[in-house]
Amino acid sequence: MLRSPVSAHPALALAVAVALTPLSARAADSAAAEARGSTWIPVIEVIGRAEDSVARQTGTVVILDREDIEVLLPLSTEDALRRVPGINTKTEEETAIVSNIGIRGLSAGEAKSLILEDGVPVAPGLFIGNDRYFNPRIQRVERIEVLKGSASLRYGPSTIGGVVNFLTKTPDDGVLVSGRVGSFSTRELTVEAGGSNPSGDAFAGVVATHARGDGFMDRGYEMVDVMAKAGTAIGERQSVGFKASYYENDANISYRGLLLGEYLAGSTRNPAPDDFYLTDRKAIDLNHRIDFSDALSLSTVVYWSETSRDYWRYNVDTAASNAAGRWVYTDTLTGNNRSFERYGIDTRLRLDHGLFGRDNQAEFGVRAFREESDDRRIRATRAQDRTGLNDRHRADSANSLALYAQNRIAIDDRLAITPGLRIETYEQKRLVLTDNNATARTSNTEFLPGIGATWWVTPSAQLYGGAYRAFAPASNGVALDGLTDQQLDAERSTNLEMGLRGQRGQFGYELAVFRMDFSNQVVTGNTDPNLSQSNAGETLHQGAELALDYQLTGGFSVSGNLTWVPTSRFETGENRGNRIPYSPKLLGNLALDYTNGAFRGALLAHYRGEQFGDETNRRDLPGDAAGGIWGGLMPSYTVFDATAQYRLSDAITLFGAVKNLTDKRYITGLRQGIYVGPERSFEIGLRYRL
Repeated sequence: MLRSPVSAHPALALAVAVALTPLSARAADSAAAEARGSTWIPVIEVIGRAEDSVARQTGTVVILDREDIEVLLPLSTEDALRRVPGINTKTEEETAIVSNIGIRGLSAGEAKSLILEDGVPVAPGLFIGNDRYFNPRIQRVERIEVLKGSASLRYGPSTIGGVVNFLTKTPDDGVLVSGRVGSFSTRELTVEAGGSNPSGDAFAGVVATHARGDGFMDRGYEMVDVMAKAGTAIGERQSVGFKASYYENDANISYRGLLLGEYLAGSTRNPAPDDFYLTDRKAIDLNHRIDFSDALSLSTVVYWSETSRDYWRYNVDTAASNAAGRWVYTDTLTGNNRSFERYGIDTRLRLDHGLFGRDNQAEFGVRAFREESDDRRIRATRAQDRTGLNDRHRADSANSLALYAQNRIAIDDRLAITPGLRIETYEQKRLVLTDNNATARTSNTEFLPGIGATWWVTPSAQLYGGAYRAFAPASNGVALDGLTDQQLDAERSTNLEMGLRGQRGQFGYELAVFRMDFSNQVVTGNTDPNLSQSNAGETLHQGAELALDYQLTGGFSVSGNLTWVPTSRFETGENRGNRIPYSPKLLGNLALDYTNGAFRGALLAHYRGEQFGDETNRRDLPGDAAGGIWGGLMPSYTVFDATAQYRLSDAITLFGAVKNLTDKRYITGLRQGIYVGPERSFEIGLRYRL
């Protein structure tokens, strides 16, 4: 599924393969998005919506628009992302409350790919760690941009794998109500309401969702997500935008899975029925854009967010667990409770100029932010109200300043070269309040050059590629372990990519080859907690992505993508030659789409190859709970989904889906137990525009 649209040689607009959406429908969707007011609710878009936006990118691009998302009917952002070439997900439960994605052989769940929402980082801690604790809700998302290669250098640290930018909905005038019910007592209601002034240059709207369910394996949840937006034009050349959001999710989930005997017996019980994962997040973005002229513009976003995650977990009796073949819990309750705050500014100046007698597009950027966390471990004395002794209290913080510049030079109407440089400097601090306020600090500066190019081989085929240096910082807990500056290097990688994208008639294609060569990588495995305390050494990732799309006759279209990563291995150290955990050699998607008048349906297949659960490449799954050691070889699997929607009128659309059609039982991950993918499930829903 998924198509990444590209603007071609000036005479031709292309759509490069990865989706089912017909070209005419996609063009209409893009025009509708522009009509909703993107000129007066400015946000930082990674790719943009201009006709030639994709063609200017020197790396692989995939865009999922609202129509794609509605066809997929995903329960989470990760449910949508697993259809994208190169992305591997390690979903721990079906709504993906925590984030676990890996790109191009990078271990899923590691902080090596940057996640943005409307151009703003959403991970609670980019430098202080714990980036997984917030995952944007799919109900507020209208468009997903995925950018890999040298073009991703513009957006921040942790862009080794690439950048994922979730663009939130800007409601149309009026009210749209969407609801669905499904298996596991899933109930979801979303309201999108918006209104603009008569001249159409000011807007306000809200998107609100309430969802709850018992969850597969009785991992129940109740979620509230509310987002308000407003924007206005100031004269003809300025616009401002405001976004405020609130998210709360109380989930009956844990970091424990099934023991082997339970898994083999087909158990679907919650292995930790009394553990709870409580999350909330508040955020505000203020955007401003001014066009000084047709050739010069300045975009700025000021942002703030506060995220808390309380994880209440009962201790286990390991001996009793082994004897019983399942986790046996004591009455000792511990709360690992963490809160995060971030505030920052990102400003970008864009200038078109004629230096050297060529068409040039330059961009200069500055980003500064501070993030802080408060980490408390509560040994509960009163389990019923979750209160007790705080016996470990840590405060982490980091300050970051980044400068960026790039210049796209059009050598002629076919060839363009884009050099760039990013400088990232940061300081990290840890304070331990339960250790007489002991502190430790460390700092680092990274110089990240890159260069990319695009070349129109023919008017309907574009060659692109680039090379750049990327990095991901070691988190405070690693860099300052034991309140000592561990003198750890950041994770540094030299990345290379080359690709070809194009369209001939009804056939679209994209082929890219890539290489990521780490001088140092830290892979946090599930088995060895000491691995994250030192430089793990050199690793190498290389492979290819292929995406194809063909518009058949009679309303049918077919598309597919394949990611092949033959090399993803440790090059040095005790695990030399071993494969990186959570990096399958093969990932694939295939989709058949049918449209006939008011009806649209899709049959989707997703394949994930076998992958290891730890850095030792252990093959057998552990049979007991001893020592918390969890690794093993997770078998490959294929899951089929079917979705359909029918437009009863201009105001009413019915939709439904059957997920995991064959009721395949498969392993999604290993972490203190075996995580199982959802069994066959059903859902039905309705969208109604008032």
